[in-house]
Amino acid sequence: MKHCFELPEGMIYLDGNSLGPLPKGVAETVAAMIIEQWGANLIKGWNVDGWMAQPSRVGDMIGRLIGAPQGSVMTGDTLSLKVYQALSAALQMRSDRKVVLSDSGNFPTDLYMAEGLIRHLNHGHELRVVAPEEVADAIDDSVAAVLITQVDYRTGRVHDMDAITAKAHGAGAVMIWDLAHSAGAIPVDIDGSNAEFAVGCTYKYLNGGPGAPAFIYVRSDIVDDIDPALSGWLGHEAPFAFDRDYRPGAGVERMRIGTPPVIQLAALEQAMKLWDQVDMDDLRAASIRLSELFIAEVEKTCPDLTLASPRDPAQRGSQVSFHFENGYAAMQALIARGVIGDFRAPDIMRFGFTPLYLDEGDVTGAAAILAEIMRDRLWDTPQYLARQRVT
Repeated sequence: MKHCFELPEGMIYLDGNSLGPLPKGVAETVAAMIIEQWGANLIKGWNVDGWMAQPSRVGDMIGRLIGAPQGSVMTGDTLSLKVYQALSAALQMRSDRKVVLSDSGNFPTDLYMAEGLIRHLNHGHELRVVAPEEVADAIDDSVAAVLITQVDYRTGRVHDMDAITAKAHGAGAVMIWDLAHSAGAIPVDIDGSNAEFAVGCTYKYLNGGPGAPAFIYVRSDIVDDIDPALSGWLGHEAPFAFDRDYRPGAGVERMRIGTPPVIQLAALEQAMKLWDQVDMDDLRAASIRLSELFIAEVEKTCPDLTLASPRDPAQRGSQVSFHFENGYAAMQALIARGVIGDFRAPDIMRFGFTPLYLDEGDVTGAAAILAEIMRDRLWDTPQYLARQRVT
């Protein structure tokens, strides 16, 4: 499916786990939306072009990839806000408990949002952070909510969704999964897991573009009992009644907050159409083949790099990470030679494997360039050692 993406000639793109490439047709769709809808219809677009229904329509497209039933996923806003929505609802559901449990492999924004919510509630809550392998044993009857990113953003380590959710429920806690590095990368059955909430972003494996809107899933049997902490006007039961008092909308509609980003949703909706051609089990098998090949090639030719990801491919997401003390500079040297990965502090070189546009030739070619850089210390120059704002 490489032909479905706009990729620069000669580039090997191993960073779809951070920002997916531009799918073909998206630019034309966005241009048409701007000219033919916004330009020609102006405010009529909310009705005649279906802008108001777009967040739930795109949500259903994402739902198919994460095992969520229709009407249980809503798009819009940012992942940080979706974490806040889910966690605040979970704490309301377990108002007699004070512990939010997470792990040290979680993405910092999830922890920051939890800390901020706890600080502003000022009700004696505690954020308890344990090592990833200690999560299950740390779940007890003091825990109100378990907030976990399924795939560790640095190492690619995968948590057992079903086992941890079952442990949380056995202790009476609410389960929240962050699927930022899962959706579009590995098969997910969020409804089958029985978790109450899931959140995620769409600019990584879903290829929605920089700043593409996030999503939130709420289990259907609990959604109508949630009183949203972020009670925005479009989550109101009748937003255009302009009532003084807030009444939450039906179902997952109540998880809407403000005006949806229509242009970005147009890009995401077009990008999501690619997934009609994809079987997630086949995609996962291809991802494992590519990542296993990359590990073998790198370990054969780059002795200074140490595998940071789990050795067992069943325990990894769709990325591979290596430790190297000068990883930032080495990654900059790679990027300069047309192999795009990224760096995560303190010493992680990170590579994503997306079979939609990568093949074995890309993998062996990238490994060969990396071997040359490491062998000849081509990274050891002031140009590559100087840190940029985005790593």
